[in-house]
Amino acid sequence: MKIYLDSIGCRLNQSEIERYSTQFKMAGHSLVSTPSESDLVVVNTCTVTSKAAADSRTKVRQSNRLNPNSRIVLTGCWSSLEERNALDLPGVTDVIHNKDKDDLVAILLGIAPHEFDKEPVARQPIPGIRMRTRAFIKAQDGCDNQCTFCITTIARGSSRSVNPQRIIDEINAAVAGDVQEAVLTGVQLTSYGKDLDGRNNLKQLIQRILQQTNLPRLRLSSLEPWNIPKNFFSLWEDSRLCRQIHIPLQSGSASVLRRMARPIEPVNFAKLLETARERVPDISVTTDIIAGFPGETEAEFTENLEFIQAMRFADAHVFTYSPRPQTAALRLPDHVPSKVARERSRMIRETVAKSKTEYAQHFIDKELVALWETAKKLDKSGWEVSGLTDNYLRINSIVARNMLNTLSTVRIITVGKGGIQASVIA
Repeated sequence: MKIYLDSIGCRLNQSEIERYSTQFKMAGHSLVSTPSESDLVVVNTCTVTSKAAADSRTKVRQSNRLNPNSRIVLTGCWSSLEERNALDLPGVTDVIHNKDKDDLVAILLGIAPHEFDKEPVARQPIPGIRMRTRAFIKAQDGCDNQCTFCITTIARGSSRSVNPQRIIDEINAAVAGDVQEAVLTGVQLTSYGKDLDGRNNLKQLIQRILQQTNLPRLRLSSLEPWNIPKNFFSLWEDSRLCRQIHIPLQSGSASVLRRMARPIEPVNFAKLLETARERVPDISVTTDIIAGFPGETEAEFTENLEFIQAMRFADAHVFTYSPRPQTAALRLPDHVPSKVARERSRMIRETVAKSKTEYAQHFIDKELVALWETAKKLDKSGWEVSGLTDNYLRINSIVARNMLNTLSTVRIITVGKGGIQASVIA
């Protein structure tokens, strides 16, 4: 059977379809790069914003148009919460709920889940638009916090940790497939291990990964700014751990954070970033910010914007508040008019763009190590490559040969509207 895999939304969704890819191949099936070639399409949907939900539906309709004869199976947050609407989409035959999604391949193929408990096969990139040189490794799912805006907790349930040995095995399989970087993913990574035997936390898991694998680079996905283990930043004494942390702020206003039910104050968030920067020089700190949360006054927005300026983020995902069904924020009074919320979002984006440029400019004439993720053949002048440094700078260069999926030392030359240009040293 020929399988096409697609995903919308977070890195956790990406990590899940990468696992499906491995399991389908273990069962003797092949992956294809477009729905038009497929017998089965699996789409991992998202509903974190109304746009993500709409994108999920669009993916399904596009797949059906390209191949009306292909069976379409949906999983993920949107299809789990709106199963009836999902099944009404053209070509959709099944919805696998989030509670069952870890066993999706076994369910679809009618085999026992333990059939996949063998040593994982060497990782191969998923063909098509989902192809990644980095491997996304799921370490945790669900969340125990009840942020009033968040539908992910409703869709994915309470926090659950993946057995550490399974994580180690999947990373070793990725290394066997020539992966240079793995990204540890989860909904609430800082809660890792609390549901296990009490002797595991995120710091201990990372230590095991660094000790028991030959992975060249390990990157962490989003870390909520609470429950971070003691002396966490001492982990960066190992240079294989990428100097980047993504810590969602959501708002720099203390009163807005309380309405969001986020157990953090701006002053504590600032102290956390101060500690990270002291322990890990030149670390890149990125974040998520919501503009126009219900009840956000002009004074609260000003407080938010000034705090964002002070934090000097290297980048940020800025979202205009999106009302989501079943969330507590939907029932809060004084929703911000959409025009006002969009303008506030624009102002935040401008602020972040300035600090992003300032952070990148700090590295002009300095040496960094890049992992090349794309390579385009030029007529006679070599290859145009793009990649990420360990501190999450997206850089571009012209090189003599195809350097896709290789690590190399570079020197940053310029930072401008055309992106960050670098020259390869070694």
